[in-house]
Amino acid sequence: MTARAPDWTDIAAEKAAWRRRIRAARRARDPEVRARHAELLTEAALELAGEIGGPICAHLPVGVEPWSPSGVEALHAAGHEVLLPVVADPAGPLDWARYDGPDALAAGPFGLWEPSGTRLGPDAVRRGRLVLLPALAADRSGVRLGQGGGFYDRTLPLVDADVPLVVVLDEGELVDALPAEPHDRRVSSALLPETGVTMLGGTE
Repeated sequence: MTARAPDWTDIAAEKAAWRRRIRAARRARDPEVRARHAELLTEAALELAGEIGGPICAHLPVGVEPWSPSGVEALHAAGHEVLLPVVADPAGPLDWARYDGPDALAAGPFGLWEPSGTRLGPDAVRRGRLVLLPALAADRSGVRLGQGGGFYDRTLPLVDADVPLVVVLDEGELVDALPAEPHDRRVSSALLPETGVTMLGGTE
């Protein structure tokens, strides 16, 4: 008996439903709770980064995303070289540039802030020894749910298999199972405010 092929249209619809629910939950979260969780995420990120040698690829959270730009500044102030994404090609992988402080940022697309310094090219992500990823959710097998733009889907294949891929989430955003497609690269762990680093199913 021939196995039934997955219905990718159904999976895309499932992902869209998850995105709506999580975005609504983030908007409803009390600002004081969000701020306290951002502080806890920064503490956890600093502890994790302290065990890593080499550059850290991170991201600047915007709006109600977990964490905060001050967390990126804390990594920088602690002496870490931090690389941040730059949207250079809407159809390609992310470019990268070195974070040199909040005064060296410029407005980018999609409401993002990007380093205004020299762009290092998409391959710069290969230099990272730790990648802190934005996500709406992840599951315990390592499936990551992004915003849907595909930028990290096109970027993560450039990252070496032994480099930790860590999604930065708020409480309630690590779930048992998410819909997945063949191009979804699994992440290795999640960074959560209350529990710190939680190992996931790996990158296989």
